[in-house]
Amino acid sequence: MFKSFSDSFLDLGDGVLGSIYPRHCPICDKLLPVVEIKNGKLRSGRLIHEACARKIRYVRGATCMKCGKLLASSESEQEYCGDCRRIRHVFDRGFSVFDYRSISGSIYKFKYMGRQEYASFYGKAVQRHLGKELLSLGIDAIIPVPMYRAKEIKRGYNQADVFANMVGRECGIPVYKNVIKRNKNTLPMKKLDARGRRNNLKKAFNIAQNDVKFKCILIIDDIYTTGSTIDEIAHEFRIAGVSRIYFLTLAIGQTT
Repeated sequence: MFKSFSDSFLDLGDGVLGSIYPRHCPICDKLLPVVEIKNGKLRSGRLIHEACARKIRYVRGATCMKCGKLLASSESEQEYCGDCRRIRHVFDRGFSVFDYRSISGSIYKFKYMGRQEYASFYGKAVQRHLGKELLSLGIDAIIPVPMYRAKEIKRGYNQADVFANMVGRECGIPVYKNVIKRNKNTLPMKKLDARGRRNNLKKAFNIAQNDVKFKCILIIDDIYTTGSTIDEIAHEFRIAGVSRIYFLTLAIGQTT
């Protein structure tokens, strides 16, 4: 898909900003070169060090056809991972870009240390590795997982919004941020087991628009663990009449 004029203009703006304020590598966090000479040519706009790029593991190989987790060797012949065989998810299918362990430090800085610039690399990685597949789904709208308003104000941004914007820009899919809202400040999910996560998220989201006309959506978050958050949001959109619901996360772990 060709980029629009506005996206090309944004790319130009990124290049200008990059020359004034050098970017940080999303893996080592060290400054990236503003310009460099490679194969006798002047090059600019690097988003990651070459050595750091080799440290990343992408989600490839045998994956769960429901949540997209890399399957353990003992499950390689299975269609679904153990979690998805036990749990009936509301979403149709999920996709992730990176293996969690290889990118966890980067996501932490992106999420908690203000490194929103990493999203440029993340968005291009999505387009390169999953772009054709996502576009084949006929997605009407990208929906970032909303953050509780007070929490977002305190942090200064919602990392799912930032990531979603870059995915939308790279893949040419519109992003809608205010269709669904988080109406309660839930407990940190990392401290809860699977049942606790689901109880924690009950009635945590509600559709903010009366007339949702989307037929196919892509929910975007940073990390997939058990699917509790995605399921709760998908449940609300099912009630609103959305027939196909997919999700995309930056990272996902492997089944054990």
